[in-house]
Amino acid sequence: MKVVSFNVNGIRAITSKNFIQDMTEINPDVICLQETKADVEQVKLAVASLSSYEVFANAADKKGYSGTAILTKLKPISVVYDMGIDEHDHEGRIVAMEFEKCYVISVYVPNSGSELARLSYRQQWDADFLKYLKSLEESKPVVVCGDFNVAHTAIDLARPKENYNKAAGYMQEEIDGMNNGDKGGINTLIKLIRPKKTKKQKLVEVKKDPYLQEKIAIGSTVKLIETKQSGTVEGIQGNQCTVVFGFLKMKVEKEKLMWVK
Repeated sequence: MKVVSFNVNGIRAITSKNFIQDMTEINPDVICLQETKADVEQVKLAVASLSSYEVFANAADKKGYSGTAILTKLKPISVVYDMGIDEHDHEGRIVAMEFEKCYVISVYVPNSGSELARLSYRQQWDADFLKYLKSLEESKPVVVCGDFNVAHTAIDLARPKENYNKAAGYMQEEIDGMNNGDKGGINTLIKLIRPKKTKKQKLVEVKKDPYLQEKIAIGSTVKLIETKQSGTVEGIQGNQCTVVFGFLKMKVEKEKLMWVK
């Protein structure tokens, strides 16, 4: 099963860019979306050209706010929206899909808000969500995809010291919520999907075909070695390339790219 996940920050805005083309090229079995900011019919209409997928969307009571969705080529056994807790079930934050061998969840975790007005609510949400995941895990493995609205470690921020315990997303209470999930297996998923490589492994990859990296220049079409996603090099500074992948712009080390043309 090939699963991808995006916080789209508005499904109607993202589909006016290269989202449809990118999803067609990547060709995943399951697409998890967060912050769709649309009702169910608007989500289905926005992705209608991805006709090989069945669309399951969850919308907030409040218009243009929050929202999650899962698009799938695989027939699910069942689909559940939200946790079954009234306090949490009005913002369209969860779509949970059961397949033969696992559950796949698209989740948009609530932000603590301006002046941390929802911090205590966020703590309760984290605790309830973990219980919900553990209840599903009793029957089969759970794959959780989404936006957790937390800088889990200092490396996730440019200025961690200045922001620690001062800004939503980097409060110790939010970090603790994610750490509890880590103990429960949530963050282990991230480590399995994106394992760290040793320097020796990286060097071996480069030595397989060193000419590919040497040909990379501004305007080159390149692919990420691990995911095979195609992009265009917009800039180069030292060993860092700025690459545009559809609607995403990322800085990527040359050794992680292969030259295409």
